[in-house]
Amino acid sequence: MTGLGRVRLDMVRLGLRLTVSGGREAIARLLITAAAVALGVGMLLTTLAAVNATNAQNSRYAWLNSGVDSRPQVAGVDPLWWQIRGGYVHGKTLGRVDVAATGPHAPVPPGIPRLPGPGEYYTSPGLDKLLATTPAAELADSFPGHRIGTIAASGLPAPDTLIVIVGHTPEQLAQAPQARQITSIATTSPSSCTDCVVGMNADSIDLILSVVAGALTFPVLILIGTATRLSATRREQRFAAMRLVGATPRQISVVSAVESTVASIAGVAVGFVLYFLLSPSVAALSLTGSPFFVDDLSLNPADTLLVAFGVPAASAVAARLALRRVQISPLGVTRRVTPKPPQAYRVIPLVLGIAELAYFVGRRPATTAGQTQAFLSGFLLIMAGLIVAGPWLTMTGSRLMARRTDNPAVLIAGRRLSDNPKAGFRAVSGLILALFVTSATLGVITTMTDERSIPPDGPALSNVLTEDFANGWSDSGALRGGHAAPSDALVAQLRSIPGISSVTELHTNPLGTLVPHADGHKQGALASCAQLAGLPGFGHCAPGAVVATVDPYVNGYEQRDAVWPAADLSPERLQSLPVVTIAVGTDGSTAAIERARTALTAAYPGERLPSTMGEELSSRGAELTGYQQLADVVVLATFPIAGCSLAVSIAGGLSERKRPFSLLRLTGVPLRLLRRVVLLESVVPLLIVAALAIGTGFLAAHLFLKAQLGYSLHFPGPAYYVTTLAGLVASIGIISATLPSLKRLTGPETARNE
Repeated sequence: MTGLGRVRLDMVRLGLRLTVSGGREAIARLLITAAAVALGVGMLLTTLAAVNATNAQNSRYAWLNSGVDSRPQVAGVDPLWWQIRGGYVHGKTLGRVDVAATGPHAPVPPGIPRLPGPGEYYTSPGLDKLLATTPAAELADSFPGHRIGTIAASGLPAPDTLIVIVGHTPEQLAQAPQARQITSIATTSPSSCTDCVVGMNADSIDLILSVVAGALTFPVLILIGTATRLSATRREQRFAAMRLVGATPRQISVVSAVESTVASIAGVAVGFVLYFLLSPSVAALSLTGSPFFVDDLSLNPADTLLVAFGVPAASAVAARLALRRVQISPLGVTRRVTPKPPQAYRVIPLVLGIAELAYFVGRRPATTAGQTQAFLSGFLLIMAGLIVAGPWLTMTGSRLMARRTDNPAVLIAGRRLSDNPKAGFRAVSGLILALFVTSATLGVITTMTDERSIPPDGPALSNVLTEDFANGWSDSGALRGGHAAPSDALVAQLRSIPGISSVTELHTNPLGTLVPHADGHKQGALASCAQLAGLPGFGHCAPGAVVATVDPYVNGYEQRDAVWPAADLSPERLQSLPVVTIAVGTDGSTAAIERARTALTAAYPGERLPSTMGEELSSRGAELTGYQQLADVVVLATFPIAGCSLAVSIAGGLSERKRPFSLLRLTGVPLRLLRRVVLLESVVPLLIVAALAIGTGFLAAHLFLKAQLGYSLHFPGPAYYVTTLAGLVASIGIISATLPSLKRLTGPETARNE
C-alpha cells in the first residue's frame, strides 16, 4: 500500500472512531441522522414500490379485454365465444366472463386450468367467500350450474376482485348480443391499449404518485440535512483545530464523509426494514380503487441500487459542502463574521417554477413521460424556490420587525434574524415545505373529487334497480335497442320479493318524441303513467297523461321534479312495444336489491347486468377514494417529518447559541426575555413564509389542474384549515418545549467553558 493510501485509510479509521467514540453527543448525532435517513429511505422505497404495484395491477386487467381489442385472428386455434360484463353485488364491482369453446384448442384465460363447460363456473376467492355467506336467491342463482374451482392470483387484478367465469354451449352464447369470437387472450396492459375498456389509467396514477414522491422527498431531505447539521458548530470547531495542526482539506473531507456515510448506511439499512414492514399496510390502501397484492409492491434492481448507493453518496456530498468555511479558512470557524445578506434574486427559482406550470396550461405534453417531466420539475422547482427565497423573506420581515418595535425581545430577535436569516429560516424550512405540499395535494384531490363525483340529489333512485337494454342513440338521435317485454311470471316474481315497491317498464318510441338531455334533446322512451307513479325520484306525468315520453336512462341522474309530456299512444299499443329499461323500485335493503338482481340476471342471461344509481356512483368514486387516501398519507407524513425537523433544528440552534446567550445572562438579561427571543426567532420566519407557502401551494395546484385536466381549483374544506392551524400550533408547542433547557445551557459555567 502506498503512503497516500495509508494516510487515507488512517483518516477513515479516525473518522470511524470519531463517529462511534465521540461520547454521547456523537452517538446522539449518529442516531438522529440515521433515523432521518431511515424515514426518508422507507418513504422513498414505498412510493417507488407503489408505482410498480400500480403497473403490475393494471397488467392483470389485460386478459379481461380479450373481447374488445382489435387483434387479428390466430390460425390453428379453435375460436372461443367470449362475453364480458360488469355489474355489482352487495355494493362491490363484479366482473362476469361468459365463455364457450368451439373446440379442444380454444384459448384459456389466466388463473384457471381449463375452460369451464356448460353449467360450470370458476369464481375468485373474494366471490367464494360471498357465495358462502349469501343466500342462493341473492347471488348463486345468477350463475347457471355449479362451481368447479377458484381463479388463481395470476388472473386477479387485486386480492378482493370479484370475478366469475361461466361456461356455456356455443349455441347459447352465440345468441348474446355482445358476445364475439376470439382466438387469443389479450396480454397488453390497458395503459398501452387504445381499445381496452377494462382497467385503469395507470399512467395518470403514475403521474400523481411521481408528483407526490417528489413532494414527499423534499421534506425528508430537509430532515436529513437538519440532522447532519446537529452540533455543526462543535464539529466545525473540531475540524478547524485539525486543520491548525496540519490536516489537509482532503483529509478533513474524508473524516466528514465517513461520519455522514456511516449514519447514512445505517439509515438505509433501517429504511429497507421499514419498507418491508410497511408493505402490508400500504398494499391494503386502495390507491387505485382496489388494494394491491403484497408481492406487487416490489422494487426492481434499478430502484434498489439507486437508493442503496445514491443516498450514502448524497450524504457524503452534503457533508463535503457543509465544510466550505473550514476548507477555506480554519480560523474563520472560531472567529465568525456576519455573513453576507441574501439578495432579492433568490426569488427567481420560485418565479420560474410557477412560470413553468403556467406555461403548460393549454400546452399539456402528449405523453405521460412528458407530463411527468413537465409537472414534476415545476413542483420541485417551486419547492426549491421556497427554500432559496426563504432566507431573503426572513431577512426582509425581521428588519421590518426590528425597525418598528422598542420591545427588547423583539429587537434582539429581529437583529439576530437579519444578521443570519439562513439559520433562522433553516429551522422552519421543513414545516414550510409541509404546508406547501399539503396545500397543493389537498387542492388537487379536492378538485378532482368535486369535479368527478356526481352525488345524487336524494336516495330515491339509489334504491332503484335497472336492467337496461338500450344501446344508446343513433347519429340522428333515435333510440336504439330493446327487448321483449318481461313475462307476467317474471313481473309477479319481482313483485313477490319483500321490499319491492314497483316494477316499471320503459318502451321503445315509434313516435320519435324528444326529451331534454345533457347533450341536447334526445329521443325518449315511452312509459305508463300508472307505473311511473310507483317509481320514486323519477318525476311525474303531465296532468291527464296516460302514456308519457321519459328519459330512457333511469340511472342517469336524479329527475325528481321532471314533468314528462304526454304521448299520443294507447296503453294497449304501449304493451306491444319492445322494452328498453326495466326499473324495479326497492326499499334499499340488500336482500331486496340482490334478489331482484338475481331474478333479472337469470331472466336475461345475455344482457347487461342490473345495477342501481348508488352502485354506479360508488364505482365512479372508487378511484377518487384512493386519491383521497393518498392525500391523507401525504398530510400524515409531511407534518410529522416537519415536526421532527423543527425539533432537531431548535435543539441544535440552542446548542449553537449557548455562548452568546450565556454572556447576555451574565450582563443581566432575564431568562424569560431570552426565551421570548428564541420563540420569536423561530415563529417569525414560520409565519412570514407560511402564508407564501400556502398561497403558492394553491396556485401550483390550480395551474396543474388547469393544464392536466382543465379544472379550476376547488379549495379544501374546513378540515384542511383545522389541520393547518393544528400543525402551526403544534410547531409552536415544539419550540416552546425546548425553552426549559435554556436555563441549563446558558448558566455561568457555560460562559466560562466557552
